[in-house]
Amino acid sequence: QVQLVESGGGSVQAGGSLRLSCAASRNIYNSYCLGWFRQAPGKDRDGVATISFNGATTFYADSVQGRFTISRDNAEAALYLQMNSLKPEDTAKYYCGAVSCAYYGDTRTASSGVRYWGQGTQVTVSS
Repeated sequence: QVQLVESGGGSVQAGGSLRLSCAASRNIYNSYCLGWFRQAPGKDRDGVATISFNGATTFYADSVQGRFTISRDNAEAALYLQMNSLKPEDTAKYYCGAVSCAYYGDTRTASSGVRYWGQGTQVTVSS
């Protein structure tokens, strides 16, 4: 079974923190680089952060560098996104994606390499 299931979204005030989780089926987790993406109403789905197959290398969009941290847990077959110092412009639906490792090295184009998507989780940051 191919599955990605996000959780952890919610509403928070500016400056607050949230931690997103993505539970992956083992066949996906063992085969792909992974990434977090977000889509605000009326906008394209953009790459936020990506992580290599072994978790050793990460990439971030400029807008979240220094505030967000992506990680993966082999034992749990899970992907995480720790989001600190949240801003209203971070408001979006966040998606977990299984990314072809040929694409994960640039968050600007990583969405082109996503082979499987989760259903998304909403993050709302109020000022």
